[in-house]
Amino acid sequence: MKVKVLSRNPDDFRRETKRDIQKLPRNYDPALHPFEAPREYTRALNATKLERVFAKPFLGSLDGHRDGVHCMCKHPTSLSLLLSGSYDGEIRLWNLPKRKCVRAVAAHEGYVRGMCYNPSGDYFYSCGDDKIIKQWSMEEPGYGEHMQPTNTILGKTIFHAMDHHWQDNVFATAGQQMDIWDEERSEPMRSFTWGVDSLNSVKFNPIETHILGATASDRSIILYDMRGSAPLRKVILKLRSNTIAWNPMEAFMFTAANEDYNLYSFDMRRLDRPLNIHMDHVSAVLDVDYSPTGKEFVSGSYDKSIRIFPVDKGHSREVYHTKRMQRVICVKWSSDNKYLLSGSDEMNIRVWKARASEKIGVLRPREKEAFAYSEKLKEKFSHHPQVRRISRHRHVPKMIYNASKEIREIKTSKKRKEANRRAHSKPGTVPFVPERKKHVVGEVK
Repeated sequence: MKVKVLSRNPDDFRRETKRDIQKLPRNYDPALHPFEAPREYTRALNATKLERVFAKPFLGSLDGHRDGVHCMCKHPTSLSLLLSGSYDGEIRLWNLPKRKCVRAVAAHEGYVRGMCYNPSGDYFYSCGDDKIIKQWSMEEPGYGEHMQPTNTILGKTIFHAMDHHWQDNVFATAGQQMDIWDEERSEPMRSFTWGVDSLNSVKFNPIETHILGATASDRSIILYDMRGSAPLRKVILKLRSNTIAWNPMEAFMFTAANEDYNLYSFDMRRLDRPLNIHMDHVSAVLDVDYSPTGKEFVSGSYDKSIRIFPVDKGHSREVYHTKRMQRVICVKWSSDNKYLLSGSDEMNIRVWKARASEKIGVLRPREKEAFAYSEKLKEKFSHHPQVRRISRHRHVPKMIYNASKEIREIKTSKKRKEANRRAHSKPGTVPFVPERKKHVVGEVK
């Protein structure tokens, strides 16, 4: 026997507080809501417009360096600490929430080329043009004492970059050769050479921790296995790569920042062609860093701007710039996935929001629901012309605007010329070369 009973949940109609608005019951039957799509479209359009209104990504700058910022390093366990090294050999430790310099030390003569923390974050290493590797403790020096290195290693050549193993007490330096160092020894455990006069950067893989990637001056990207006696393989591109960044979620993927204005995402199992080409910059790309989620990365360029790219897209979703910012030398994505840091030529480190219109601070449950609803609406109507036009539009400096226009004209001119040659040549003499293969000279194993 069925017994029909009225069942009401008090949360559906009772207010949380006296000042809250009255809740009204809703029937979600689509037959009762014939204008649902037009209403949702209007809401999506308004949400897109408001997103652009509230897009104020710049949060502040860290002043204090007396020369251009050449490299930065994130603390492995603390979100609030940042290391930066400049052209004059000075290293500064910053407290990001307070935007204050905690400690400054004249560490090297000439450039500070590279810095890296050990996995525990108790100490860090630095290298410079003076051919010296120095180990520094994170403990604050006593009253009246100056910060002194706890260990010093004299090298034979200039070190261009360094990186620390993600788990072991091992670090790597790149210079005229790739050197693997044990923290307790003053001589390298292993050295790798492969017909290259100098290496520009080195990065350890965060997942497959024995794998390293390095960029070289002969336009190649070289992969090493720390356990082996020789390099694994390398890919040679048409122009030089400045640095690489490993995807923290996918062990085989890395992205290279190149001098030809593009970034190339590779699968290290197959280096003969990139998985994706990310193009929007109008000058050499100098640095790249992944978000902790592995879904996006940030790049800094010689064109005085930083861009945020989704991993699977060829064009950037966001571009950041200011009037005073000059050539962006280094960029970092914070470990909580909320902020970006950029160091540039005019001695400043800038802090940006990773999502330009995101509200900073604690969100109430109803605010969270409203933002989530707006995001879904924007996603649903993202291909509508009006919504797409507003969400994609960005104001960029005149130099970038004119340069991107010129690059577009050069590309269309090349395509037209190739099409004309193909049309007036014997069939098969002018082959179709995919865009992803055009930039790769070859793979060497």
